[in-house]
Amino acid sequence: MLKREKSIELLNKAVADEMTAVNQYMYFHFRLDDMGYDLLSSLFKRTAITEMMHVERLAERILFLKGEVEMKCSGPVEKIHDVKAMLEKAAQMETGSVDDYNAWANECAQHADSATKKVFEGLVIEEEGHLDQFETEIENMENFGANYLALQSIERSKIISAGGTPAE
Repeated sequence: MLKREKSIELLNKAVADEMTAVNQYMYFHFRLDDMGYDLLSSLFKRTAITEMMHVERLAERILFLKGEVEMKCSGPVEKIHDVKAMLEKAAQMETGSVDDYNAWANECAQHADSATKKVFEGLVIEEEGHLDQFETEIENMENFGANYLALQSIERSKIISAGGTPAE
């Protein structure tokens, strides 16, 4: 029974982190959309949706273990307006998730819960993918400077002037 309780505790910590990520990334999505940076806005929206799916996967495992899903956030949404700072915050969050999920997978292995270990290992792979995307965007900003963001604004203007609507 103690093993199950520890897994539920770790899974709920992950739920809180994922819920925080959903809120933070949606804030970034709204902010970037308002600024006219459709491509980055879409990246954050898609990532937030993926994080919601992580919450669902974690909740399913908690319920399987006969636990209660705690729908709490691990922290507040940071009101960041600088695009590079948004990407750096996202990279920091993903790095933290990768580190935590790796450690928690190992902890689950130590108390013979291989199914929860696999859930965390799967999340590590997906979070590493998010981290790679955010690091690539940071590198693009460093390599291309203000031109990188200007190109995103121009892309939106081209779509609107052609009678379309900006990307979802």
